[in-house]
Parts: sequence; C-alpha cells; structure tokens
Amino acid sequence: MTVGIAYVDGPRFRRSLLAAADWVAAARDELNRINVFPVPDGDTGTNLCLTLRAVTDALQRLGDAPLPRVADTMAYASVRGAHGNSGLMLSQFLLGFREGLGNRLRARSRELAAAIRCGFTKLEGALDEPVEGTILTVVRETAREADDASAEADITVFMQRVVRRAQDALAHTPDLLAVLRTAGVVDAGAKGFVRFLDGLKRMIEEGHIARGALDRLIPEDAAARTAVASDRDYRYCTEVFVRGSDLPAVPAARQALRHHGGSIVVLHTGEALKAHIHTDEPDAVFALAGSWGTIESTQVEDMRSQHAALGTHRAIGLVTDTGCDLDDGYVRDQRVGLVPLQLILDGKGHKDRLEITPAEFFTRLRGPADVSTSQPSPQDFHEGFEDAVRTADHVIAVVLSKALSGTCAAAEQAARPFGDRVTVWNSRSASLGQGLLVMRAIELAATGWTPEAIVAELDRVRDQSGVYLTIEDFDRLVRSGRLSRGRAWLGQALGMKPVLGLSRAGALEPIARVRGSEAARRRILALLDRALTPRPQRLRLAVVHADIPAFAETLRDELVARYQPTLCLVAPVTPVIAAHAGIGAWGVFYQIEDGTNP
Repeated sequence: MTVGIAYVDGPRFRRSLLAAADWVAAARDELNRINVFPVPDGDTGTNLCLTLRAVTDALQRLGDAPLPRVADTMAYASVRGAHGNSGLMLSQFLLGFREGLGNRLRARSRELAAAIRCGFTKLEGALDEPVEGTILTVVRETAREADDASAEADITVFMQRVVRRAQDALAHTPDLLAVLRTAGVVDAGAKGFVRFLDGLKRMIEEGHIARGALDRLIPEDAAARTAVASDRDYRYCTEVFVRGSDLPAVPAARQALRHHGGSIVVLHTGEALKAHIHTDEPDAVFALAGSWGTIESTQVEDMRSQHAALGTHRAIGLVTDTGCDLDDGYVRDQRVGLVPLQLILDGKGHKDRLEITPAEFFTRLRGPADVSTSQPSPQDFHEGFEDAVRTADHVIAVVLSKALSGTCAAAEQAARPFGDRVTVWNSRSASLGQGLLVMRAIELAATGWTPEAIVAELDRVRDQSGVYLTIEDFDRLVRSGRLSRGRAWLGQALGMKPVLGLSRAGALEPIARVRGSEAARRRILALLDRALTPRPQRLRLAVVHADIPAFAETLRDELVARYQPTLCLVAPVTPVIAAHAGIGAWGVFYQIEDGTNP
C-alpha cells in the first residue's frame, strides 16, 4: 500500500499553519455574521484572524525550522497575539498541542493524535464555565476521532477523518445550545476551529488552498444578528497580558477574576499570563492583574457598541507600508493594512519585516552582506487596497516619501482601479515620522472625520513636523550610491558625522557636519530645542535606531524629561531603511499637533 504523507516535520507544519490561517481569513465576514454566543458582538471572525495573523507573522519571520521551533513559535505567538474569547480559546488549544508534540522532529498520526488530545485537555482546563455546543464540543470530538484514526499510516487520511468528525460535531452545535438554535446558526468559534483544521487538511491534500466562494453551512438569517446570547450583559471585552516570576496558577487566577465578570479564559505559559474576561469594571481587572506581575499590554472593547455596529463597514480604513516602523501589534489591533517593501539580501528577496526582522537583518548587516532594496509592486498595494475596501467605505494610504522611494508611485498606480474609494497620501517622511502620521489618521478616522478633512489635517501636521538624524559610518550610503566614496573617505578620516533632515518635499538634506558621535547628539538636541521653542502643547516624539537600543532608551528618557510629549516611541528602524543608514544610525522625529481640535 502506498502511503501519501507519512509524517509532518517543521517546514510542512509551518506551511500548513500559514495556509490554514489564510483559509480562516477567507471566512472572516461569515464568522462575524453568525457570532451570537457568548454575546452577539460580531467579532469572532476578526478575533480569530488577528490571533492567527500574529502566528503567521511570527512564522514568516522564523522561516523553515525544525518542528519544535515551529511549534514553540506558533504557541507563543498565539498566546501573545490572542484576541477575544475565540482567539484565546484557539491559542489555548495550540498551546496544549505544542506540549503534546514534545521535542520530536517528525510527527506521525499517532503523535498528532496525542497532541490534539493535549490541546483539548488544555482548552477544557482553561475554561471557567465550560458550555457544550461551542468550540469545546467540537475540539472534544476532534480529539476522539484523532485517537480512533491514530493508526492511519497516511497523514492525509488521518486529517480527512479528523475534519469530517469535526464538521459533524459543528453541525450539531445548535442541538446543544438554545441560542444557536434560535438564531439558526452554528457556533462561530467552533466553525472557525473547523475552518482552521480544514485549511491544514487542504494544504496537505493539494499543496495549496484554492480561493473561491465561501462555504455556507447555515443559510442567511437575520436572527443571527439580533439574538440575545446571554442574560449576563457585561459591557466590556477585556484582556490583559502579564509577566512575572510568581504568577498565580490558572485555577487561582480564574477564581480571582470571577468577582469581576464572566466568559473567563486564562492562558499561562512560562512567566507570562493572559486573561480574557467580559466585565463592567476593566480597571478593577487591571488592578488585580497588576498585583500578579508587570502588565505588558491591555485591551478593552465595548461589546454593546460592537453589536450596534454589526454588519456595517468602517467609514475610513488605513493602509501604509513597512517603512512606517510602527509596532506590528499596534498595526494589527488598529486593522491597518501593511504593505511590505522589498529587501534583496545576498541575491534573495525578502518582504521587509514580514520575512526578516530588524534584529535578524542587523546581524546580517554586521557581516559582508550584499544588500539592495526596492519598493512594493503595484500588485502588492492592489491586494492591500482590495482587502481594505471590503471593510471600509474609503481607504487612505499613508506612504513613504515620494522623494525617497518609488513606493508612492506604486501605490498611486494600484489605486486607479478603485476610483475615489482610495486616496494615496504622500507622507513626505519615513520611519516613525510616517508612523506618527498614520497614528494621527487612525485617531481622526475613529472620531468621525471625513476623508477630505483627514487629508487636510495630515497636510497641516506634516508641515509643522520634522526629523533630525545622523549616521555612524558612511559605508552603507556609499554602497547604495547616495554618497561618493571620496567624500565618505574624507568624512570618515576626519571623524565627521552628518546631521540630516527632510526637506518640505520629503528629500534627505544635510543640515550640519560635526566631529564625533557625542557632538552629533548635542547638535541634534540643540536643533530640536530650537524647533520646539516655544514649547508645543500637543507634541509627539519618536526615536529610531539601527541596533543601538540602550542609547535609544536613554535618549527617550532625556526627551520625555525635557519636553513632556504626549507620546514618545522607540523602535528599531525597518531593514529596508537600515540597508541605507547602516548600523549605529539614529534619529528623532517630532510631530506638532497644536492648532487642531482634540
């Protein structure tokens, strides 16, 4: 008998996870539509997609790796990036699945069955009030079928059996939960889990996932949008991520959280704990979590507002490119489309930030790396716009300065088929200068500004903002053709450091030359002081650096003490920009917002 696929290793598992995440993303709107339990807030599909996007981002940065590393990356990223009740439950299953795999380099059907069983056990143990007819029921039936099919020699056959049993269990969820039966839908979280399994299976069977019409197990029914799922009408979906060496065990954490709400899910891995709860008192939850350890992140969503807005599009969607240097988690949470610039490293193409992180690139850059860069293709932007217009009436793309890159031209070309639904706006900046403008656009969109008003306000803010930056050595500028070798040799020999800025058109321009790194620091602070006199009332600052984090953090503290900005970000510069600036480069962006409405 011929065996199709006898085992799963690291590369196969990674590719299957990426494909499964895409398959769930394709059903996002459908999952949101049928979301009625535990509350009808219409975000199950979005939360699952955000959770899985955190996993795919981490796996893309990882590249091909042994199975234990892929599984570790999957589990940690799912916990760190989990969104909502459904995302936390999925991440709990993945965490248990990873534990069940152990450190083996290959997993056959028997080992996969054991991992699925561990995933179910982990999920069941995490739930404060298990409810049948939900993802829990479907995962239990999946685990039972996995045990029954564990003797299958062919992984393809094993997965076909598992998915078939999961689909049967999903179809019966309305029989177990009255609110689903009333609404005429299956459980959204459970369907998302089945979709995830089906994506894995399809990748194994076909080597890819064919995109097409979404499968609809349940007919359209308006009741799905209005059914009341629970008499516990808590207002806020609240999450908190805590680190510490003495965190409470999962049962103790759940017990403490019960005093503040329901729909509790607690994830615990190593020295990290993430809790999800529906509550009327988020601040009390955060105070409790703060007593356990150091809070790294929090999230609060008004479920009543979400329910009221169910089925509607956002008025404004945002797209930007990876030159913005904004944190990946922030970009995901704000639903900003991120289009990657291109990095060619030793002849191999990489999607900036998605396929190579700043840390990885800095390591390569310290060696004899052959590096060049390129803007995104119009097709890359077209895909980003296509995704954004599905959920927004109008899309604003805030892109890298036209004077620095062809990125803006590529975005403008891609926007043409969308007519007046997409506006491409030239930031005339880069890095966190561009990122701060994206943040301002997000805030304006959230408060109901029109596209025209947002663009006008961005124009105004951009024209009273700026940057001062310096480089440590001239080698990368020489290699990129932005500085002659003779001028670089002279500057290097004299210990000269350039101080650069951006012109009103967004081009790099020299401002001063000083001797030595400390003199460059003093000159930049003096220039900044002049630009910020008189002191703005509403000021944001950002420090970017190329692999000098300690210096950047010290500088941030100095800037906060001196100017009391409303925000001061610190971030490593993205690889595409670092390719030209070189190790040791740093800069300070300032954004003045005085003169506008809050």
